[in-house]
Amino acid sequence: MSSFIDELNDAQKAPVLHKDGPLMVIAGAGSGKTRVLTYRIAYLMEQGVDAFNILALTFTNKAAREMKKRISDIVGVSETKNLWMGTFHSVFAKLLRYDGDKLGFPSNFTIYDTQDSQRLIASIIKEMGLDKDIYKYKQVQNRISSFKNSLITVKAYFNNPELMEADAMAKRPRIGDIYQNYVDRCFKAGAMDFDDLLLRTNELLTRFPDVLLKYQDRFRYILVDEYQDTNHSQYLIVRALADRFQNICVVGDDAQSIYSFRGANISNILNFQRDYDNVGMYRLEQNYRSTKNIVNAANSIIAKNKNQLEKNVWTANDDGAAIKIHRSITDAEEGRFVANSIWDHKMQHQMGNGEFAVLYRTNSQSRAIEDALRKRDIPYRIYGGLSFYQRKEIKDVLSYLRLVINPKDEEALKRVINFPARGIGQTTIDKLVVAANHYGRSIFEVMENISKIDLKINAPTKRKLEDFVTMVKSFQIMNEGADAFTLAEHVAKKTGLLLEFKKDGTPEGIARMENIEELLNGIKDFVEGQKELADATGGLSEFLEDVALATDLDNDTGDDDRVALMTIHLAKGLEFPYVYIVGMEEDLFPSGMSMNTRSELEEERRLFYVALTRAEKQAYLTYTQNRYRWGKLIDAEPSRFLEEIDEKYVENLTPLDGGYRYKSMIDANIFGEVDKSKLRQTKPVNGTPPSIDRPNMTQLQKLRKIKPELSQPVGNINTIDPNLAEGSLVNHSRFGRGKVLKIEGVGNDRKAEIKFDHGDVKKLLLRFSKLEVL
Repeated sequence: MSSFIDELNDAQKAPVLHKDGPLMVIAGAGSGKTRVLTYRIAYLMEQGVDAFNILALTFTNKAAREMKKRISDIVGVSETKNLWMGTFHSVFAKLLRYDGDKLGFPSNFTIYDTQDSQRLIASIIKEMGLDKDIYKYKQVQNRISSFKNSLITVKAYFNNPELMEADAMAKRPRIGDIYQNYVDRCFKAGAMDFDDLLLRTNELLTRFPDVLLKYQDRFRYILVDEYQDTNHSQYLIVRALADRFQNICVVGDDAQSIYSFRGANISNILNFQRDYDNVGMYRLEQNYRSTKNIVNAANSIIAKNKNQLEKNVWTANDDGAAIKIHRSITDAEEGRFVANSIWDHKMQHQMGNGEFAVLYRTNSQSRAIEDALRKRDIPYRIYGGLSFYQRKEIKDVLSYLRLVINPKDEEALKRVINFPARGIGQTTIDKLVVAANHYGRSIFEVMENISKIDLKINAPTKRKLEDFVTMVKSFQIMNEGADAFTLAEHVAKKTGLLLEFKKDGTPEGIARMENIEELLNGIKDFVEGQKELADATGGLSEFLEDVALATDLDNDTGDDDRVALMTIHLAKGLEFPYVYIVGMEEDLFPSGMSMNTRSELEEERRLFYVALTRAEKQAYLTYTQNRYRWGKLIDAEPSRFLEEIDEKYVENLTPLDGGYRYKSMIDANIFGEVDKSKLRQTKPVNGTPPSIDRPNMTQLQKLRKIKPELSQPVGNINTIDPNLAEGSLVNHSRFGRGKVLKIEGVGNDRKAEIKFDHGDVKKLLLRFSKLEVL
């Protein structure tokens, strides 16, 4: 037996050594499922299975790269190059490059990202004269995406009265017509969106049995990672490809199924044993990532779900610290707690910023955390924000490059035909669009024949259109012999893009120039990397496909020492020593939009399970009593998930009597103590009503003359530490650590001028400032 197999525990060895037939590996969080997949592929290759006959599907390019590297360390780089390994979208994009012509698509079809799709749909809504407030392009795009992932084609839509009635009830009866238009325009532009990469693969394998047979024969061993996250379209492709040899291995964890909003279907993993005969069932239950406290707390949470596969996740790691729960008054205070806690850990244990992650349910929660981290000068990175490849100047360069590969690409052409400005206005573009729709041709083809078509466009503008066509064609000729970097550099100069941003001397213009430079550096790096691959050329089409299928996490180089800020959905598959899960409140987490059914609530609980199991050493859970939502301060209620954790695994940093959820919103101290000696009788004595002492005017006047500082409400004045002096190091609950530069004033008017570590100098009134002398 190969030596690398000895690195596995017994539970991991069993699925690796299971060579033929269907098998399912239920892998708990942190149990080494990536290692099992990797070693299984290496073992198959050592057993004589040709690398060309193995298909491995992952959910991120990053995971595929890591697995390939590990496999090449075992069996060698040369053979590893022959594996078909990557994300569903990248693998099936490759398959469609080979055989998509049978569906009428060119091999150089463009892949539209979400922004491209939304722009095209917005154009169609405008051209159809529909109300953009009713037909909101993002909602329409989401609707079309869900249709495609459920294999509801345009034909299937119009054959389904229930779907049409649902859209009519939502006052959007033209959804089907927009869908038809969108599909037609994509086809005419030689473009597919992300969902098409799966839908069209299903169409190809269904309509052309010979193509299906070819790929069934090629992919004799199929491995699927994160099987619980597959949607219906992905499930059908895998089922079709595996049908002949049934050598399919799926790995997943039903407890981490959190993508139903993207169409993921948990029943795919729950029903796997019904789909195949004699399924080998294996469980990886030892967690290598987290402490006992974290693992056991997560188990106590997920045990509340009824719909799940049986498993018992455990760990041999140390007990570790209890899970810390912290209550704040507001979200701003919550942010300060997180920032101060990270700062303290860094100072006490000399830890890097990259060892911390802050996870939240929605992107909007990041603002308060960002503010607090900035004030403590703690560098951070937000994942899931505006991707590098979505920035305007980068999209401009990429649109020119897309036109070189596919001049029919309508969205790319409309974006750059008049940028930099070359005198081709919107009226001209509208005429070109109308003509293209009329003749059933692409806009570029209309421009190629501009002299033969009567479009009522003046002669100078026609010349400009012809010049644009000539420029694109010159790029196409250059593309036949140049690599992606050489061509991209030439295009950036020749189109005038570099000059345009150079002329703009503002900081924004300089930043855009730097971003284009970074893009060119990235293309150069890509070309060099492609030289190592057996079937790669380093050409422009390869680079554009790589960019189109990249995700924000795939672009992470891992060298930045920054605190990671991201939604819990994005954190799946990652791990950090210290994790802060913020916003643990009802209607936020669990989300108010995901509590209508038991299945929705169970998915929210799985999401919490995923968040908690990202932590290796320590997890913090924070919630607030008040939070701004839509500009209004609302009372917040602690999340039910906090109550569901077994109390022996948690430590409440801000304990409340009577548990988490039921608390008085009023501080009892404001009422003072009851002096029973002054209680008045409530019933008359001997028929005489009790007397009421009223202060006379002299008494009222005396009361009003009392100095304000003597009548301050209890709790507003803080005791001033007698050790406080100029030069003292202090800590402030809001501003952090600082040094006292100067103290002035007397009595209640004493002020301190303090320079804080984040650079700000502030004057604080000492009687109101909670300063701790360090």
